[in-house]
Amino acid sequence: MRVIFMGTPDFSLPALRAIAARHELAAVYSQPPRAAGRGQRPRPSAVQAAAEELGIKVRTPLRLRDADEQAAFSALGADVAVVAAYGLILPQPVLEAPRFGCLNIHASLLPRWRGAAPIHRAVMAGDAETGVAIMQMEAGLDTGPVLAEARTAIGAEETTADLHDRLAAMGAGLIVDVLDRLPLPAVPQPEKGVTYAAKIDKAEARVDWTRPAAEVDRLIRGLSPFPGAWCEIGGERVKLLRSRMAAGQGRPGQVLDGFTVACGSGAVEVLEAQRSGKKPMAAGELLHGWGLPAQLD
Repeated sequence: MRVIFMGTPDFSLPALRAIAARHELAAVYSQPPRAAGRGQRPRPSAVQAAAEELGIKVRTPLRLRDADEQAAFSALGADVAVVAAYGLILPQPVLEAPRFGCLNIHASLLPRWRGAAPIHRAVMAGDAETGVAIMQMEAGLDTGPVLAEARTAIGAEETTADLHDRLAAMGAGLIVDVLDRLPLPAVPQPEKGVTYAAKIDKAEARVDWTRPAAEVDRLIRGLSPFPGAWCEIGGERVKLLRSRMAAGQGRPGQVLDGFTVACGSGAVEVLEAQRSGKKPMAAGELLHGWGLPAQLD
């Protein structure tokens, strides 16, 4: 199978490597290098770096709407394009160019959590399970029919980072299976049950201790590691990266014991946190020599 792979972040890497091991990669598309680090030098995406290590040609167009870019894409003569968190809109001529069209590895059980941040939103909403869907792409936002899916439970203490890594591996296995069996029937998504996973806004990240403990816990786990839920402790912004539900009750924001904090109802135990300019630390290590005030903001 002659495949074009289109992806940008770490989530895409397991699928890229799995496909490269079994199929011919005509090209890899990724978003252009971005300025990063203290020197703000252009840094290639995770996918570009991995593809170049594999000796695969990488294309990094700013957009795919130009006729020349679309002609170059079509000229690759691919049987199929696989898209995994690429981040650019694919115009109709691109969607139609490969023999089997463009397949998307989407990190949710469609039609739930269409859109930009399905893993974060599933954790923040308290979903019991999620999964990966292989979708035939069309012009709408994650509206295409589904060729295959795989499901997994969301653990009570799992973070978005934990789930991200598991879903990336699941997606790699699933897309390889789909490619081996093309053409496959695609099942239209049901109209009922559609939800949208809006891009995470940093304004969502501040912890409101007046909320129920279950919501606070899901916020902490859902925004870990990025952008990271946070609160102020002694005037310092501290990211809260891991948590679990805990017994206890008190004024919202009251520190009950160790790093267990009362919420609007119930309490949350913070398991891992990160002070400004420091590395993430387990709560016990963080608190060693650094006392919490009786009340958090």
